[in-house]
Amino acid sequence: MAASGWTTPADVVRKLRRRWERGEFLSQFTSGVPWEPLGIGLRGPSAGDAAARFEEVRSWVEQWRHERRLRIEMKSVGGRIIGANEIPARAWIDSFDQLWAVLGTQREVRGFTDLLAATKPLAPAIADWMISKPIGVLQHADEWTSLVKTVLWIDAHAHPDMYLRQVDVPGVDTKFIERHRTILSTMLDRQLPEQRIDRARPPSDFVGRYRFRSKPAHVRFRHLGENTGFSELSVRVSELADLPLDAHTVFVVENEVTYLAFPPAENAVVIFGEGYAATRLESLRWLADKDLVYWGDIDTHGLAILNRLRRTFSHARSMLMDRATLLAHESQWVREPSPTIEHLEMLLPPEAALYTDLVDDALGPAVRLEQERISYATIQQAVG
Repeated sequence: MAASGWTTPADVVRKLRRRWERGEFLSQFTSGVPWEPLGIGLRGPSAGDAAARFEEVRSWVEQWRHERRLRIEMKSVGGRIIGANEIPARAWIDSFDQLWAVLGTQREVRGFTDLLAATKPLAPAIADWMISKPIGVLQHADEWTSLVKTVLWIDAHAHPDMYLRQVDVPGVDTKFIERHRTILSTMLDRQLPEQRIDRARPPSDFVGRYRFRSKPAHVRFRHLGENTGFSELSVRVSELADLPLDAHTVFVVENEVTYLAFPPAENAVVIFGEGYAATRLESLRWLADKDLVYWGDIDTHGLAILNRLRRTFSHARSMLMDRATLLAHESQWVREPSPTIEHLEMLLPPEAALYTDLVDDALGPAVRLEQERISYATIQQAVG
């Protein structure tokens, strides 16, 4: 708007463009709603302005006289002092074609209507959504054909035993799907029957939401007793769930080097828990019959992982995650980057008291003792 506060042609175009960017005009056009002449009121000079600021008023009126894209409705202002003068009062758009010319969007309109015409016979549900969100479609115009083909292929061929890598559309690979998963999710939510969508999973979990086969989780473990032929094994969690390990005691540790250097122990195995990934052990129901020992860092997150593990295996006990161990290694303390303050309901009273002190910084700011900083002799004593 001009410094005077009077509406300029550019102001009108900006107002129209905001509505274009919201998709209002394209939605109306492609849904078949007839155009009703659109009038936009203009803020212009008063009769007093016409007398006191004659040159400014004349200049403002002149720029509207040169405006050829809009139909301008005039009104009369003035009176006895300067006489009546005709000034612009309202700008009108009388047709869709005139609107496209004002906005310079003829190419976008043609492009969208072509995409809509091509999509409608193949995927009517997606075409209906296109009409409601035309600008979102235009943002993906270059790859729209591939997007539609991908959605139709998934609808026709995908099944729960299939990996995403098996989607077989010319020119489409898993990187394409990952890159466009947001728009693909929107389209698939409208194309697929409800039973093929897991709405408990967000669109960011594309594989889970559309029931593709997930990449299998693995667990690494070592036998700590006599040699079984392999020093270490990594197996799928789903398979290990059906094949209990032949051991009385199962240790779970966070740190990889600590896992690799874990002391020997009779009739025992050690599992690499990988921090919060330890929760993948929840499907190993046979752990309920084992002496299950968790050893993590002495910090808020280490105790949170212990708490989470106990939600499934309430009998799990902790190792070297006590106040005595922490105080005995004060010279090895470091600072925990982002402590948690969540409620941990499964901790035993001594563990809960230690957790409270860590949260409250009672022993120092964000105290942390990583398990790899604990002396090896202390580990051997705890295991032995």
